[in-house]
Amino acid sequence: MEQQLLQNRLRTELPMIQDRVLLDKIAEVGQVMQLKQGTVILDYGQHIRLVPIVLDGIIKVTQEGEEGDILLYYLAHGNTCPTAFTCCMMDKTSDIKAVAEEDTEILAIPIKYIDEWSRDHIEWKNFIMHSYNIRFKELLSTIDAIAFAQLDQRLVLYLSKKIDLTQKKEFQITHKQIALDLNTTREAVSRLLKKMEQMGLVELGRNRIKVHHLNLEK
Repeated sequence: MEQQLLQNRLRTELPMIQDRVLLDKIAEVGQVMQLKQGTVILDYGQHIRLVPIVLDGIIKVTQEGEEGDILLYYLAHGNTCPTAFTCCMMDKTSDIKAVAEEDTEILAIPIKYIDEWSRDHIEWKNFIMHSYNIRFKELLSTIDAIAFAQLDQRLVLYLSKKIDLTQKKEFQITHKQIALDLNTTREAVSRLLKKMEQMGLVELGRNRIKVHHLNLEK
């Protein structure tokens, strides 16, 4: 009965996958895991045994840089991590870190099924390729922002993504965490947020930001 309930849920969470046989397999071998905020799902140098599909919550994926972790992208419900698939297929240790940004529920798929399903089920292959495409576009956007955008534009884009992911305009986060994600200093982020507050764009509290609007021209 539980497997049937999970299959029904997957049909909603993964609209690209409607093949009943494939859904049966995913529900049969997948392990539902409840993760607290801050839980490390994948770490640098770790051998990947399970690949996560997000059912609820948000996962932040980073890569090691010379000056700390670099934010690559976020995974929300229905998303999976193509970089983890790449590490699996190349049989190498993880070069990314995936952390639960908030309390998160995932479906963990053992890696031994990844190639098999790609060969046997076109919907699974399309799901993986779609994930690669979406994350690749996000990576290009991140690289473009780091290389060419001013910090105020990067901060606006960062807050916009937060709103899109959480569907909320108020969230708990420190200036230090934003600085780490944007690969800049806490002081620079604090100064800019204060300026944005004076412009009426945001409202700042203790480890809290409430966004009113993100039009810097107003």
